Amino acid sequence: MLKVAIIPARGGSKRLPQKNILPLNGKPLIAWTIEAAIASQIFDHVFVSTDCPQIRDIAERYGAETPFLRPKELASDEATTEAVVQNMLQFLQNSGKKVDMVAILQPTSPLRDANHIKNAVRLYHEKQAKAIVSVCQLEHPYQYCNTLTADLSLENFIKAENLRRTQELPAYFRLNGAIYLLSSDVFDDFKALYRQGSFAYVMPKNISIDIDDQYDFELAQMMQKLNEKYL
Repeated sequence: MLKVAIIPARGGSKRLPQKNILPLNGKPLIAWTIEAAIASQIFDHVFVSTDCPQIRDIAERYGAETPFLRPKELASDEATTEAVVQNMLQFLQNSGKKVDMVAILQPTSPLRDANHIKNAVRLYHEKQAKAIVSVCQLEHPYQYCNTLTADLSLENFIKAENLRRTQELPAYFRLNGAIYLLSSDVFDDFKALYRQGSFAYVMPKNISIDIDDQYDFELAQMMQKLNEKYL
């Protein structure tokens, strides 16, 4: 039974064109995730799923496998990560390969390194988990957030019971997109990620950048340099 990493990397990106191969501190963005996956020494195979020949060539240069280019229906904005992963798993099944654990590692989380992956896998085994999903603590208390009406009124914006010092409010966590570990129990139903048998792997906020636009990209560059200097 195989343990595989799947790195989904679509060629099209409207907010930040070609973001998956933009140079981040001397390497294409996707290279940071490929190298982390390989360096973890967890996986029998590290696959990149892409529709883009240029991404394929770069991925293979950094040691990943790209056994095929995605079909057009999985190259659009509407294509889900679940569909992309299942497409790769179907290919592996058709090739006679049996997989018992999948790691989904998004290339837009370049600050996640091999140790984070190893620690998440360790937790996966300790918990005998169906799934592990990485999270980080919310930057600001969710109790201080609300929607706004058209007239921008702040009436009841914050409930009276939440008007407390930040230190007195409970900690809340959000998905950070860096690591998803799936057992074969949830390959066909990603909704099961958030049911009994799934657990959170908590990561620091300074590692939890998920690049979506130019601002995120420049922030990731800066944070990567700061992390190398001070951690």
